[in-house]
Amino acid sequence: MINENYQFILEQIRKIRPQNTPKLIAVSKKQPLSKINEALNSGLRIFGENQIKEGIEKFSSLQTNFPDLELHHIGPVQSGNLRKLFGLFTYTHGVGSLSSLEELIKQATTRKSKIEYFLQVNLSREDSKSGFEKEDILKILPTISQYDSEYAQFHGLMTIGPANGDLGITRSIFRELNQIRKEHSPNAKLSMGMSGDYLIAAEEGSDYIRVGSAIFGERILK
Repeated sequence: MINENYQFILEQIRKIRPQNTPKLIAVSKKQPLSKINEALNSGLRIFGENQIKEGIEKFSSLQTNFPDLELHHIGPVQSGNLRKLFGLFTYTHGVGSLSSLEELIKQATTRKSKIEYFLQVNLSREDSKSGFEKEDILKILPTISQYDSEYAQFHGLMTIGPANGDLGITRSIFRELNQIRKEHSPNAKLSMGMSGDYLIAAEEGSDYIRVGSAIFGERILK
């Protein structure tokens, strides 16, 4: 069932974007190993986890058997524990402050471990969300290359729709991030869209779409 769900969503976004189809990330947050193994055995290789610790517990033992595994950290990046990202996660989507960015680059360089990062932008301006304000991201993007190192590379921009799920507002937020990309960082990739708004994300130019419950079903773990 997991593979069927994944393929159904992938086909939907392919119809919207037959060229440059977004990469679909199967978000396995709070899902048991049995479901992850089912997904892996069905051929899925791109997964997302919100919590670094949970990701390590579930995926570190799977890397040997699945060397082509691509694991994305999609939760907020916190300076205190981001050192644990290295060695398992390929991408991190939630770098939401300058201090976290600087610490990420420092840790990557110290450990000589490569990671690609997205800057999270809080376009809904909700206090419950982390991320750069629009004014701040516009200041950072022209000089983003100075924050890159041999090991930590800027990959793109990420945003999340409003907490109330209003799809009209969600569309305007996704469109705004795409406009920021076009005007200020045309080579950046966009990470937008989840289970409730992935079609809108595909329509508005997302390159990575993060879908959990629509693929795996209800979350089980506490």
